[in-house]
Amino acid sequence: MVLALVLLYSAYLSQQPRLEQPEDQLSDPWITHLKLNSTYPTPDGLMPYNVYSLPVGFCLMVVAGVFSGLLGIGSGAFKVLAMDQIMLLPFKVSTTTSNFMIGVTAAASAGVYLARGYIDPRLSMSVMLGVLPGAFLGARILVGTKTDVLRIIFSLVLVAMAFKMVYNSLVGV
Repeated sequence: MVLALVLLYSAYLSQQPRLEQPEDQLSDPWITHLKLNSTYPTPDGLMPYNVYSLPVGFCLMVVAGVFSGLLGIGSGAFKVLAMDQIMLLPFKVSTTTSNFMIGVTAAASAGVYLARGYIDPRLSMSVMLGVLPGAFLGARILVGTKTDVLRIIFSLVLVAMAFKMVYNSLVGV
């Protein structure tokens, strides 16, 4: 129930407008050393962005990882909000970075689960055949999609997840 409330609050936060890049904040020396500032593609060309609040963002990623490990849930929604609201990354960068982190985590654990017999390769392959083209199509569509539309879709997914969690807890699933 608490997690559902957190998801609803996250949906609310993702709808709060903010500047894509604040100009009055100083960058952390670690961010410069690790070369975290970069660019992302837009219909008008590459757009530069800066990363902020690295220590707080790191701590929130650790908390998201702990929740994932303890509760067996995906923490992508929390990672996106941490990068968007705390680290002030552009929303498109936050969502794609979260997707990449999920992929790395899944790839790292897939071998272990496969070796232990927890994965049915036939089922996994059929799911992958649908997910892979969808991911490529989504990456192409992302460049031209307005950030406001992405925020709305993200919020709707969070609300749906929250209601699903409440329903499952009431039904006892």
